[in-house]
Amino acid sequence: MPRLLEGRAMADDQNNDLGSKEQEIYDQRLEKAAKWREAGFNPYGNGHRPQHLAADILAKHADDTAESLEQTPVTYDVAGRLIAMRSFGKAAFIKLRDRSGEIQVHMKKDALAEAYEVFKLCDLGDFLSATGTLFRSKTGELTLAATKFAPLTKSLRPLPEKWHGLTDVEIRYRQRYLDLVSNPDVKQTFLRRNKLIRFIRNFLDARDFVEVETPMMHPLVSGAAARPFSTHHNALDIDLYMRIAPELYLKRLVVGGLERVYEVNRNFRNEGISTRHNPEFTMLEFYQAYATYEDLMDLSEEMISEAAKAVTGDTKVKYGEHVLDFGKGWKRISMTEAIREGVGGALSDKDMSDPDKLRHELLKTTRGEAERRAIETMNHGELVGALFEAHVEHTLIHPTFITHFPTAVSPLARRNDQNPDVADRFELYVAGREIANAFSELNDPLDQKGRFQSQLDAKQRGQQETMDYDEDYIRALEHGMPPTAGQGIGIDRLAMLFTDSQSIRDVILFPLLKPLAK
Repeated sequence: MPRLLEGRAMADDQNNDLGSKEQEIYDQRLEKAAKWREAGFNPYGNGHRPQHLAADILAKHADDTAESLEQTPVTYDVAGRLIAMRSFGKAAFIKLRDRSGEIQVHMKKDALAEAYEVFKLCDLGDFLSATGTLFRSKTGELTLAATKFAPLTKSLRPLPEKWHGLTDVEIRYRQRYLDLVSNPDVKQTFLRRNKLIRFIRNFLDARDFVEVETPMMHPLVSGAAARPFSTHHNALDIDLYMRIAPELYLKRLVVGGLERVYEVNRNFRNEGISTRHNPEFTMLEFYQAYATYEDLMDLSEEMISEAAKAVTGDTKVKYGEHVLDFGKGWKRISMTEAIREGVGGALSDKDMSDPDKLRHELLKTTRGEAERRAIETMNHGELVGALFEAHVEHTLIHPTFITHFPTAVSPLARRNDQNPDVADRFELYVAGREIANAFSELNDPLDQKGRFQSQLDAKQRGQQETMDYDEDYIRALEHGMPPTAGQGIGIDRLAMLFTDSQSIRDVILFPLLKPLAK
């Protein structure tokens, strides 16, 4: 079968998602690809290496006049995706986009000779190379006058319409490659995310932290109270769980003498999908020996404040209708104090110690019988945590440290010496959502045994987000872990704040989506 016909046959089999108009465009472009071949250009070849980047060229000659460009011509070689074209018969102005930016190129038949006929077979979305010297167009734009041209890759499907871009949110997430091509701001979002992660690594490296890697498949549900994804290892014939947190493995390393460790890790939690939650997400988790949770509040404030400036250029960051102030001096308040403020004085200090009063307050705003039954079974610490989520969390706009969590909802945190009912723990909240969770680590193996048992008891009461009893971790603590503090920071949520993104899907290149109906 001839190559063109073979390509058409394959296209018919593979492109059932195309409408009649799109199929017509596809077939036309397939024919153009065949004509590229006839002219001696492989439409899917390899090996071309452009010598220059668009942004570098434009920056170098930004102040050059038309006369100076003409008097001292310099030859440049660029390559990129064809994203715009104005044709005038025997000449055309096009825009090529590479990883650095865009540059205008003047394609002229007199200069390109026979190659101009091949250029006329190019479409928006194709990849091209062009070599030539610079001049300024009538509008003053720096432009490359092509003296040499070669087509590199044929695009068979058209890009989204230029002036409207790709606005369908569903398509943007499912076809992120089109989103990146069509919406330059999206690329900047992910470049900022990359800058954020690089800053954090450099910040911790400069303070003697060691970056490590720990397992992503665990034999137990450990490190956090969350529902896991499960899998099976055929050779060993054992069930495993995708990591919900690396915590217990990182603390094993502290036991082993790595006194400052961190991991930028992928975690997996089998929970709902929302603007704040994706089942697969990125966390920074780090541990520092001979430190307390208060030390980590200071470190976190310094790190995130400096990160805001490094990533956005300022410690004041626009987010939605708010301007978040990441400058130092963040508010610090205990959970019970925050609840009392949140309910407008409806609960006294004495009430905060009375489970019946807390349960009554929580039931005022409860909807649904299942939720009411769950509240009836909660212990005192769980009621405090639930009241905080209901009345306070969404009100915390500027960076705020919430401290002294109930021990009952802090199974891995050290008890406070003055009040063992609360833990030496904090969470950082910004824009109404949790950004970080930290505590002085529980290094008492006997206490940890009791906490693990409490998790098993909660599981028997029907609570789904619990941890397993990890005997080896107890064994590690029995060998001795130095006084330590540890913290986890949600990289995705922090990236949302620094890019003014209202959905976590906007800062994850390929978020999990419900499959399309067939």
